[in-house]
Amino acid sequence: TQSTWGHSECLFFFVHFLFFFLNPIMPSDKIYILVELAAGYSLFEHKEAPEIAFLQPETQISLKDFGRFKQLVSFVSFCPFTSADMAVENIDAVVKGEIPEFLDIFLNQHFSSAKIKSKFKLGVADHVLGQNIQKNLGISCVANDTISELTRWIRLHIAKFLPNGKEADVIQAQLGLAHGYSRVTVKLNVNRSDNMITQAISLLDQMDKDINTFAMRVKEWYGWHFPELRKILGDNELYCKFAMEIQSKSNITEESYQQLLDIIGDEETVQEVMRTAPISMGMDFVEQDFANIVCFARRVVTLTAFRKQLYTYLVEKMNLVSPNLAALMGEQIAARLICHAGSLTNLAKYPASTVQILGAEKALFRALKNRTDTPKYGLIFHSTFIGRAQQEHKGRISRFLANKASLASRIDAFMDTPNRILGEALSEMVEKRLKQLATGEEIPTNQEQMEQAMKKYKKSLKKREREAAVEEAPVEDEAEAKRRRKEEKKRLKAEARAAAEAAAAE
Repeated sequence: TQSTWGHSECLFFFVHFLFFFLNPIMPSDKIYILVELAAGYSLFEHKEAPEIAFLQPETQISLKDFGRFKQLVSFVSFCPFTSADMAVENIDAVVKGEIPEFLDIFLNQHFSSAKIKSKFKLGVADHVLGQNIQKNLGISCVANDTISELTRWIRLHIAKFLPNGKEADVIQAQLGLAHGYSRVTVKLNVNRSDNMITQAISLLDQMDKDINTFAMRVKEWYGWHFPELRKILGDNELYCKFAMEIQSKSNITEESYQQLLDIIGDEETVQEVMRTAPISMGMDFVEQDFANIVCFARRVVTLTAFRKQLYTYLVEKMNLVSPNLAALMGEQIAARLICHAGSLTNLAKYPASTVQILGAEKALFRALKNRTDTPKYGLIFHSTFIGRAQQEHKGRISRFLANKASLASRIDAFMDTPNRILGEALSEMVEKRLKQLATGEEIPTNQEQMEQAMKKYKKSLKKREREAAVEEAPVEDEAEAKRRRKEEKKRLKAEARAAAEAAAAE
């Protein structure tokens, strides 16, 4: 045998010989395997085999041969989906562990009676789906490594199992389902606004670098003509507007005072510019030089305007998606934390110690490698709380702030209707802690402060419900409203009179 077969073939048939021929008296239930495909549901039959056979690398190699693998499983049935929407709907339910109606019908067609159900087990790749099938349909299910391996090999050889099956058709169905399922997943993603925040803050940081680089180029270029202006106008946007509108310093006269005031906005600065321009030591430019400077300065001004618009958009998104974290950390720092974590849900899963050093991973691993002090803060270093803390208290405040930031992110991620009230309460707690470290005065406990914040939060929810009820209520006519008020007053007077008469009678 060894002269014609390799080691893997010998092991494969030897294991099955031992199981099927040396153990004939051991009863074994039939195992059917449910495989969810891109084109429909399929059912295969397999007699139980030793799990160790699938763990051997030689057996794994031999299973690539369809002829040998076909001896382990046999094709039973296949029920195709009728449309692409139906395929996406069924696979989406199966991924969640639910039993779609089409799968229910498919299983009941093959295993209808209780007598048949008691004689076999159904192998499934997902244990959650198996639990639901066993609970709702009464079919005994099994989900283990052996079933997973068999399912994987069935998917590899599925085109050869299916009648009139082609490899190209199977790949096309998988590709179509992948596109459809991805569209539905992205469309139904509850955290999809996180993606907008991530993109917005990334673009905002990039634009800050670009605008600064471009503005420095404008200052260096225009500085050859008017070098003194760089010290007078420190703001990049004002400098670029000045270069774009005024151009040559010879245009600065008494008549251009109002134009300069409209650009700069400060009378003292305008007067200083007018005093400096006639005695400037810069060189003269030709018209073509000014044309290029103006074109480039206009681009910088346009980018600066878009940067302001983008910041407004980011603030609105943060107040909608993560209002408490924004109230505690500020919109930009909170957005950077979400961006670095990948999503608000990922940030909520991080412990406070991770949030504290988020963004300082390189410094952390360098400190661990060199056995030096680990960093005290990462992205949260830019918070105003840490900036206002004394040097010896920065570590304590960073730990306290990271703790509250972690709590705020969890509130935003898992609370149904978050608002800024709890975030503002957390910010007050950090402020009081900062004051306590500086002066030593006592502050309320965290539990007391959070209980007060929760009372405010519940009141805000009730107020929101009342406002929503008023908006949904039909608008009454003014005369009808007056009539209702009069009737209400009469009813109250009658009740008061009746109560008084009853008291007098007693």
